[in-house]
Parts: sequence; C-alpha cells; structure tokens
Amino acid sequence: MAPSAQAASTIQTLQKSDNPLQGFVDELSTQIDAVHAGDMKRPEAMLITQAHTLNELFNTLARRAAANMGEYINAAERYLRLALKAQSQCRATLETLSAIKNPPVVYARQANIAQNQQVNNGTGPNERPRARETDIGQSKQSGGDHELLPDARASETESRVDPPLEAVGEIDRAEVGRG
Repeated sequence: MAPSAQAASTIQTLQKSDNPLQGFVDELSTQIDAVHAGDMKRPEAMLITQAHTLNELFNTLARRAAANMGEYINAAERYLRLALKAQSQCRATLETLSAIKNPPVVYARQANIAQNQQVNNGTGPNERPRARETDIGQSKQSGGDHELLPDARASETESRVDPPLEAVGEIDRAEVGRG
C-alpha cells in the first residue's frame, strides 16, 4: 500500500468509528503490532514523506530568500536561516531512515553481548594490526637485565646498590591479646 493510501486508510478508519479517539487508538495499536512483528513499511513511509516535505520547504524558503536578496536583506536572511534549518532536518530524517534500513555494526574489543552488537577481538576494518610483543633482552648500557645505572654524580655511599636481602629473625608478638 502506498504511503498516501496508508494515510487515507488511517483517516477512513478514524472517521468510520463512533468514537474518533477510540478508532485512533485502535489504529495506533494495529500499527504498533505491525512494527513489533518487524513490518517497518509504515515508519519508513512516514520518514520518506517527512524528508520530501522538508525538502520542498527548503526549496520554497530558499526561493523566497533569493527574491528578497536585493531590497530586503533582513527578510532574506530570515528565509535563508529557515531554509537551512529545513535542509538540516531533511538530512537528519534521511539519516534516520538509512539507519533503520541498514543498522550499523558495532566493533568492540570485548563487551557484553547485546542486541545488534558484535564482538570482534581481531582487527577491525579501519584498524592497523597490533605490533607484536617482543622480548627485551639485556640492556646494552648496563650489561644486566633492566638495571639502573649508578648515579655517577653521587658519592660512593649514596650510590651503592642495596645488598641482597637477608632473612629476618622471628618476630615477637605482644603477649597481651586485643580486646
């Protein structure tokens, strides 16, 4: 059913019932059920209708701005601002329609799995491969494994390397308990 036919069908449904509000509620619940069932034809039709309407509004306001450019610069500026707002809303409406038709894929290193989310622990499409981890060998300057060089400016007693740790004797505990 074409978008205009859908709108006409909705209006006819609302006009036929004794209580217009009840007919409106019934039609809305029918449309809600259709969306829950996965039928997105109606929302897509609404968005494309809104985008065309906003585009027409943009064109009309842009023509009025151009017509007022010479004499009435303030009016031209107002029309142009409104035209650009309509253009922006048209773009946003089309982006929404695009997102409904083609949902974005989320690339995450690690995340809780949720609806419409994908976990990739590898590399993404625009991601450089990670550098391999390398084993760092002996330091060239110190000659040892990651040792700090002694400070040549300090005195010999200050720059001595700590002697190896020795075992500590038994620690005497207090004879009086806590309490």
